[in-house]
Amino acid sequence: MRKSRLLLVLHALLIHSLSQAQQPLDVGSRREIFVDHYLIDRLQNVSLQLHHPHNEGPVLQFDKPWEGNFSGYCTIIRDGDLLRAYYRGVRNAGTDGNDAEVTCYAESKDGTHWTKPDLGINTVDGSKNNNTILANEAPVTHNFSPFLDKNPKVKPAERFKALGGTKKSGLMAYTSADGIHWKKMATGSVFTKGLFDSQNVAFWSESEGKYVCYFRTWTGDGFNGFRSVSRTTSDDFLRWSEPVPMAFGDTPLEHLYTQQTSPYYRAPHIYLAIGARFMPNRQVVSDDDAKRLNVNPKYYNDCSDAILMSSRGGNSYDRTFMDSYIRPGIGLANWVSRSNYPALNVVQTSDTEMSVFVNEEYAQPTAHLKRYSMRIDGFASLTAPYKGGEVITKPFTFSGKELEMNYSTSAAGELRIELQDASGKPIPGFTIDECPAIIGNEIRRVVRWKGGSDVSQWASKPVRLRITIKDGDLYSLKFN
Repeated sequence: MRKSRLLLVLHALLIHSLSQAQQPLDVGSRREIFVDHYLIDRLQNVSLQLHHPHNEGPVLQFDKPWEGNFSGYCTIIRDGDLLRAYYRGVRNAGTDGNDAEVTCYAESKDGTHWTKPDLGINTVDGSKNNNTILANEAPVTHNFSPFLDKNPKVKPAERFKALGGTKKSGLMAYTSADGIHWKKMATGSVFTKGLFDSQNVAFWSESEGKYVCYFRTWTGDGFNGFRSVSRTTSDDFLRWSEPVPMAFGDTPLEHLYTQQTSPYYRAPHIYLAIGARFMPNRQVVSDDDAKRLNVNPKYYNDCSDAILMSSRGGNSYDRTFMDSYIRPGIGLANWVSRSNYPALNVVQTSDTEMSVFVNEEYAQPTAHLKRYSMRIDGFASLTAPYKGGEVITKPFTFSGKELEMNYSTSAAGELRIELQDASGKPIPGFTIDECPAIIGNEIRRVVRWKGGSDVSQWASKPVRLRITIKDGDLYSLKFN
């Protein structure tokens, strides 16, 4: 009898497991970028390829006396036609959260040419002619990190929000109507269960319908183990849930000095983390080199680079790409401690281009923010060589009537797409043979078969895609 019951239980578990495995994904009309294996079932001679942004050179020098060599923890926000930059300014390295730290502001129309307005808000060095938005607000000014609140219920007076603080103070919540004049949302801290010795980032999640904060913790007790990340959520930005450590899948632990997690603006259900990987005591710069660079003596025993992670909510990051996303530049100036730290957020800077900004030449008189460009959606791609390959997606449902793609090929390359039912059977009218070769390099191309582009009769029904690629790249897909 016991054996029979055990067999019945095992059979039920097997049926449940198979049922769960066969459940189609629901992609709706959301854009899918290929930074993980979420949509991928099988790859044949196709790989997920990480792409590296192009160095566009320094765009913002930290050259004001109150900014100094240790400006950092930058945030870039697109607010309509305006780009807003926020960053810590401090003349000399000292205790985290010291009174000399200020929060600075700059703005740009194109991401290349920046101005530092005299805001007249705070007295610094005996004058209000400066670009600080916060001063004498330690320790919040150590790592003040703002965002543009996308909550549909947000009040106009609270259009911007921010968190800042250290372990001693906890995280303090601020709000602003214009992104320049800020006030506290509460007299005390709103969250205390972290170490916070980095930039702690928050945003409104459209997909989760709540505020999310990713903040600094360590894997050991206190400041021991690896620098890592935990997550908490809130409905009102004032009361936060019990924190949960982030997991990184089956990958080795690394020191993540910053993580810079934020929703990708064209696919906000996918969070991208373009953070700083810190390699303690991995010294490249010698004592003599450091003297020539005029780098602070405490800041050349380590090195860092930028990495790319992703998440779709919950407490796990996907680390499909362990390789560096942005390597330190040629020469020794960026092989010092705490250099190559990406600013928070990717922003669009032209019809075909987006940019990420990186804090470079830290602890030196030449400290600055550098711009790196990439094609829209171009973090990674499904790519195949000249001899070609193919991709089969998992079963999914969609909404819309046409399939849009972002792709590029060589002059000899091409892509073709086939619509299949959930079992993998080609759907007549939408087969590979009925899809004319897709050749070119476009941010937006609607896929057409010989019978046209309308796939609406298959909306809400489980389908797959078969994608053949020859000497080409597929960056994203979206049903409209």
